[in-house]
Amino acid sequence: MNFVNSIIFCFKNYFTTNGRAARSEYWYFTLFIFLMSVILTLLDVALFPETLETDSSPLHFIFSLIIFFPWIAVTTRRLHDVNRNGWWQLITITIIGIIPFIYWMVKKGDSSENRFG
Repeated sequence: MNFVNSIIFCFKNYFTTNGRAARSEYWYFTLFIFLMSVILTLLDVALFPETLETDSSPLHFIFSLIIFFPWIAVTTRRLHDVNRNGWWQLITITIIGIIPFIYWMVKKGDSSENRFG
């Protein structure tokens, strides 16, 4: 899956948590979120100079609201690809939980059928 297809697929499957997501789908969508965050932060500073003093970024906040559910859905599908339940993404709430989470996101998915498809 390429960069553009990944973004389109993630927004098409806005609330879809069934199935599996390949590493490329997850990481291209993550790259898209990172790049848009940087661009929107720069735009916020340029268009709303008071954001430097107040730490409020209206464009970035709106973008965060838009991508919240696709981000949860693609992360759940990615965890399904490594045969984990989607609830495992809550492990990132703990500081130490970030390590296994990143490992699962980087790990190659199951090549055979698993319980998620």
